[in-house]
Amino acid sequence: MAVKWEKTEANVGILEVEVGQEQVKHALDEAFKKVVKRVNLPGFRKGKVPRRIFETRFGVESLYQDALDVLLPEAYSNAVVEAKLEPVDRPQIDIVQMESGKPLLFKATVTVKPEVQLGDYKSVTYEDKDFVLSQERIDEELTKVRSGHAELQVVEDGSVESGDMIVMDFKGYVDGEAFEGGEAENYQLEIGTNTFVPGFEDQLIGAKVDEERTITVTFPEDYHVKSLASKEAKFDVVIHDIKRKVLPELDDEFAKDISEFETFEDFKADLIKNLEHELEHEHEHYVQDAIVQAVVEQAIIDIPAVMFDQEIDSEVKEFESRLSQQGIPLDAYQEFTGTTTEELREQFREDAQNRVKTSLVLDAIAKAENIQVTEEDLQAELQKFAESTGLDVARVVQLLQSRDPGLMALRSQIFSRKTVEFLVEHSAKA
Repeated sequence: MAVKWEKTEANVGILEVEVGQEQVKHALDEAFKKVVKRVNLPGFRKGKVPRRIFETRFGVESLYQDALDVLLPEAYSNAVVEAKLEPVDRPQIDIVQMESGKPLLFKATVTVKPEVQLGDYKSVTYEDKDFVLSQERIDEELTKVRSGHAELQVVEDGSVESGDMIVMDFKGYVDGEAFEGGEAENYQLEIGTNTFVPGFEDQLIGAKVDEERTITVTFPEDYHVKSLASKEAKFDVVIHDIKRKVLPELDDEFAKDISEFETFEDFKADLIKNLEHELEHEHEHYVQDAIVQAVVEQAIIDIPAVMFDQEIDSEVKEFESRLSQQGIPLDAYQEFTGTTTEELREQFREDAQNRVKTSLVLDAIAKAENIQVTEEDLQAELQKFAESTGLDVARVVQLLQSRDPGLMALRSQIFSRKTVEFLVEHSAKA
């Protein structure tokens, strides 16, 4: 097989390929075996028409497309390897010559991975900042723990306060007309979570069971349902039930009930220790992000638009999967929010562009520094994953191999992590 590669644009070129006569003959033979099974001719059993009779009746040209289906995938893949290309999109194939007894000639227009012009990535400086555990964060965490173990008591003679759980019916109107999604019965809401339109929950404070209230709110300008954005709405609300959280005391008994510690002081000390570990990880991620961002900003890359589109495709698919887990079809979400497919894709564009550029830069640095993922690296990661899931390593490997991209994705994660670690080692505080 003969291969010639010539760039025509920054990231696009023409791959000219010649496939030998013997391979063409073999492909035509395979095509005939496939096609003849479908042929009915008087005097012959189905699938038993001789090759000579078939070609006389239908012409050898009738085999060309099936022969190309056999030849092209492997020929193109081999040509890409021989030319040392990294395609990022499907090629556009033009057949130059396809004839029995002659070589196959074709041209493939190929979009390839762009070249990255790196900056001085070994001399990056970053502005550090302190990650100090504050009393406020400790108190917030203790409040979360208390709230998570709070008891709900029915408020029989009282009114709604912030933090209460209520059950209500509501019906909303805009310009006097009820609107889709603006009505519910026995809806449960925690007051103060700002789940509803700003101002809605505040106007329920002080309401009593069975009291009817009319609430007036204005939807924000950027409200996700475009038909309601900036519109004033009135809601008729009836509260059926009020429950109030009764928080447990932070004492030794509480510590014994929810942990292995005998005293609250020991429980609190462990909580502080865990929060300090969290802060260490937050600081580590902050430094890594700052360094990677600085390195990416230095780099110069002419990125093909198709790479952004592919990343957006991936993010939209992931978003659709998350919606599906909540029982919401993507088309229903778009109808409810008034979002077109193009508008939805545009929401992911900036993030997709950052992801693609970052990935290309890290790949280029890894290649320049010969960073590799060893078998030891992979086994260590598999062992860590096994310990966190309670599975044995063999089962983890089996599960990853059964999924796409599976082990390849794990290798990619290790590869990126090692590259980022390299950058951190060669950086300094400003």
